[in-house]
Amino acid sequence: MSLSINLNKIALIRNSRDGNYPDIEAFAKMAIDAGVQGLTVHPRPDQRHIRPGDVDLLSALASPLSSVEFNVEGNPFAQAQGSYPGFMDIVIQNQPDQCTLVPDSNQQKTSDHGFNLHQDFARLQPIVEKLKSHGIRVSLFMDPDPEQITLVHKLGADRIELYTGPFAQAYQEDKALAEDIFAEHCLAANTALDLGLGINAGHDLNLDNMQLYKTLPGLQEVSIGHALTVDALLIGFDTAVKEYLRVCH
Repeated sequence: MSLSINLNKIALIRNSRDGNYPDIEAFAKMAIDAGVQGLTVHPRPDQRHIRPGDVDLLSALASPLSSVEFNVEGNPFAQAQGSYPGFMDIVIQNQPDQCTLVPDSNQQKTSDHGFNLHQDFARLQPIVEKLKSHGIRVSLFMDPDPEQITLVHKLGADRIELYTGPFAQAYQEDKALAEDIFAEHCLAANTALDLGLGINAGHDLNLDNMQLYKTLPGLQEVSIGHALTVDALLIGFDTAVKEYLRVCH
């Protein structure tokens, strides 16, 4: 299982002041030196954390490295706004290894649900085709719904990223409920495997709940940022990255 470090929170801290401190490229290099297999960013139109220039910078850093994948996630329908050129323009310009499509809006604090492909299938189909024509692996942010995952396969995407927010919250508050939710994720994962889809996961995964979630059938990649940044405040960034790598491996 690969660990992709989400660098959004590093950028969020930087954006609270003028200048480039903390330096997002320096933290990306620290993560790579510690052994991560991927870097993830989520450039939103409001540029609350990752900016288009950050994507350019990190793409240039990761692209020569065969052992590190670059994942750009976001809303494929996000249009140009001010200095934000539009999500698809950012992706096509930078040619990441993977693009994770997420149905978030500008009003959301963070991603909090997967796609409803009954509504978005027709709009997403040309986007998936365009990304794949550029050799970019396409992953869709999804809830653990086998019917919806079947539609991901029909859409032609390569992977799903299971939204783990409800699981993480339940793991903290009600372990029995967390196990029930995890069982739903296992059913969804097995459906994806049967269809030949790859499986990623992310949102509020941490060193504690990963003890269970890492046993998900076929799990190939987890994207972790918020919890790792919080742990880094306590134990240091390099140590936090290595602890998450230890859990993943």
